Amino acid sequence: MKRLLTILLLMIPLASQSQEGFSTFSAAWWNVENLFDLRDDPQTNDDEFTPDGERHWTRRRLNAKLEGIYKTLVMMDLPDVVGLGEVENAYVLRELCQGTPLAQVPYRYVHYDSPDRRGIDVALIYRTDRFTVTASRTISVSDSAEGYYTRDILVVEGVTKDGDSVCVLVNHWPSKRGGEEADAQRLRIADTLRRQMVELHAKHPSAAIIAMGDMNSTADEEAIAKGMGFAGDSISPDGIRLLTLRLPRDMGSHKYQGQWRYIDQMFLLADEPWEVKKLKLLRFDHLLTDDGNRPGQRPKRTYQGPRYEGGLSDHLPLLLRLVRK
Repeated sequence: MKRLLTILLLMIPLASQSQEGFSTFSAAWWNVENLFDLRDDPQTNDDEFTPDGERHWTRRRLNAKLEGIYKTLVMMDLPDVVGLGEVENAYVLRELCQGTPLAQVPYRYVHYDSPDRRGIDVALIYRTDRFTVTASRTISVSDSAEGYYTRDILVVEGVTKDGDSVCVLVNHWPSKRGGEEADAQRLRIADTLRRQMVELHAKHPSAAIIAMGDMNSTADEEAIAKGMGFAGDSISPDGIRLLTLRLPRDMGSHKYQGQWRYIDQMFLLADEPWEVKKLKLLRFDHLLTDDGNRPGQRPKRTYQGPRYEGGLSDHLPLLLRLVRK
C-alpha cells in the first residue's frame, strides 16, 4: 500500500496549473485529533499519550497515524496550505512532512507553542512551490486573569506562486465541555477573529483572507451568529463569508450522539476577483466506520474511548479551492 501511495503521489504535479487568465489556490482544514509525540512533557497533561501511558501510544501507532494523514493529503491532491488542529509540537509536523513519503513534496510548516494545558496546538503546513510565507505570528486568546488557557490563533501571511496575497488564520476554539464559561470564551474569541480579519483586509486589500478551524460552534450558535456577526446570513456586515453554509445540511464535519454537525468552519474575506470554485467536506472511506447501534457512519477515531480503533480523527476535513480572475 505504501508503495502504491508513493506512485500515486509522484503522478500528481507538484505545481497545479493555473487556468488561462486565472490564478488558483487551495486550502484545507483538519483537526487530526491528538497527534502527540511519544515523549512525556512535564509541562503539559500529555501523560496518557506515551508508551507507558493509559493509551499505550507507541511508535507503531504514531507512524500509522502519520501514514494515514499523508494518504489523505494525497487524496486531496496535495493542497497549497493545510491548517491542522490538535498537533502537539514541531516534532510531529516534521515527522509528517519529512518522515513519510510526503517528503517528496516541498511541504514546510509554521507552528508556535500555545498555553493549552494538554499541549495541543494549531499549525499550518504549506507547499513552498505554491506559497511563500512572508510573515507569521500568533494571537493570544487565553484569559490569564481568569486562569483560562486555550490555543492561540495562528496568523500566516504569504504570496502565491502567481503573486497574489493570501492570509490564513488557523483556529481551535474551546470545546463545549467547558459549559457556559467556554461559551463566553468562544464568543470573545470569535470577536477577536472577526476584528483581525477586517484588519488584515485593510492591510492587504487585494488579498484573500481565509479563517479556518475547529470552532466547536455551529452556524446558528452565538459565537458564529453574534461574535462573527452573521445572525442568520451567509455574509456578515464586514463582508466575511461563512463558507460552510454551502455544504449539505444533512452531513457534518463531526458526529455527536448520532447527529452530524458542522463545528469546523471556513470563512473568507476577499474582494470580488476572488471566487469560491469549490468547498468540499471530504468523506473518504478510510475516514469513516459504522456508528455502532446508531444508523449510518461516524468518523473513525484513533481511539474510541480507551480502545485503540486505528483511525485518524473524530473530525472530517474541509477543502477549499479559490480562483482569482
